[in-house]
Amino acid sequence: MAISKDKKSEILAKLASAFSEATAVSFVGFSKLTVADASKLRKELAEAGVRYFVAKKTLIRKALEERGFTGDVPELPGEVAVAWTVDEVTAPARGIYDYGKKLKGALSLLGGVFDGAFVDKEAMTAIATIPPVPVLRGMFVNVLNSPIQGFVTALDKIRETKTA
Repeated sequence: MAISKDKKSEILAKLASAFSEATAVSFVGFSKLTVADASKLRKELAEAGVRYFVAKKTLIRKALEERGFTGDVPELPGEVAVAWTVDEVTAPARGIYDYGKKLKGALSLLGGVFDGAFVDKEAMTAIATIPPVPVLRGMFVNVLNSPIQGFVTALDKIRETKTA
């Protein structure tokens, strides 16, 4: 279906605004996605602070060219959407990756923009597997706590041998 020039300029403005404010952008390929699944996806992404927008590839490419990211735009086959966030840089890729596992092939990462440069599908998948910041903080605290916990256990064993 044809889109009017006014509607195209409105979509282009929205994409340009999204790309200028985003800390990370994921390109999402979707096929055979039901309305119910799309609604659930949008809800889960919104809860994680990720915005999601479906647009024509030509308009996405035009907005990306205007923004001037470095590198080459990854291949965008099929139907394409854009997911981005202002907060956590791994959230868009992780949200799409996790929800794509639930849908078994109806949703996939096609690439994205990370740190001001285009990245391919493999790089975005690697970014998607990075745990969220609270989990990383917990892992760091555990690393700091481990030697102390081992020392306390050793002292307790010494105490047990002295009192026995």
